[in-house]
Amino acid sequence: MALDVAALIPVALVLIGGAISPGPSLAVVLRNTIVGGRARGVACSVGHGIGFGIYAFLAISGIALLKSEGLQWATALELAGAAFLVWIGVAMIRAPEREFDDEHEARGRDGFVEGFLIAFLNPKIFVFLTAIFSQFIDAGMPVQERLILATVALVIDTTWYVIVAMALSGTPLLDELRKRGKQIDFVVGIILLALAAAVVWSLFL
Repeated sequence: MALDVAALIPVALVLIGGAISPGPSLAVVLRNTIVGGRARGVACSVGHGIGFGIYAFLAISGIALLKSEGLQWATALELAGAAFLVWIGVAMIRAPEREFDDEHEARGRDGFVEGFLIAFLNPKIFVFLTAIFSQFIDAGMPVQERLILATVALVIDTTWYVIVAMALSGTPLLDELRKRGKQIDFVVGIILLALAAAVVWSLFL
């Protein structure tokens, strides 16, 4: 299969639609921007994009294997992702009220890690990427073409969430959201727990 620009256009459009659709990833980026301002929000966005890009490459490389050998490893990954979502969801629900200041260095690091993990361990992203890429991939796809597709996914994802973080920081809306940080933590936690429950439901029921 020869990968060309025409083949990338529909993939890119679907990836853009997936990025801008509200979900746990957007909620986590917003929460990190609220907690730590622009620095942490951008760090979270970059971490998310890198995790998403790595996940995309792994999904692309694994599609042929999944088709020929079953879904055992995919199921294990989905369960690991569900466990992570439960962990971070409970942590958010139980989080105390936060104090805000302008010291972002450590928080930016935390935001990067959280963004990376929420992308890399989110089983819905695996399903999403598999659905997008399955029609464009065969067993003989060269590594460089897999990297191109994964890079497109990384760039689109990172760009969208950086825009979200930059647009919020320094605005009255961000100040208002900060005042409601505890409520937002609770809502995000519930979203993540619901997602984890949906994953388990789909696997076993």
